[in-house]
Amino acid sequence: MVGGEAAAAVEELVSGVRQAADFAEQFRAYSESEKQWKARMEFILRHLPDYRDPPDGGGRLDQLLSLSMVWANHLFLGCSIKVKAEDSSHFSTSATGSGRRRG
Repeated sequence: MVGGEAAAAVEELVSGVRQAADFAEQFRAYSESEKQWKARMEFILRHLPDYRDPPDGGGRLDQLLSLSMVWANHLFLGCSIKVKAEDSSHFSTSATGSGRRRG
């Protein structure tokens, strides 16, 4: 039955999204508003595949979490920093696919 297979595929996708959100939730800062956390969580989840920790424990997840905080501070507080050219793509307003502004 095609409908049953489609429903199972959707349920599997939703389950994966829930697991990713639950994983990211552990990194929420106490002082973040819901709006700030939602934006930062989207940033983390969008870039997570690029920052998976290698088997040798290179600490790439720590780098992603640091970038997410810097990005959120830039977006919501207007903080600016000097960034390497290869990292600058993370700091555009399109990093989460939206044109969010401070506030």
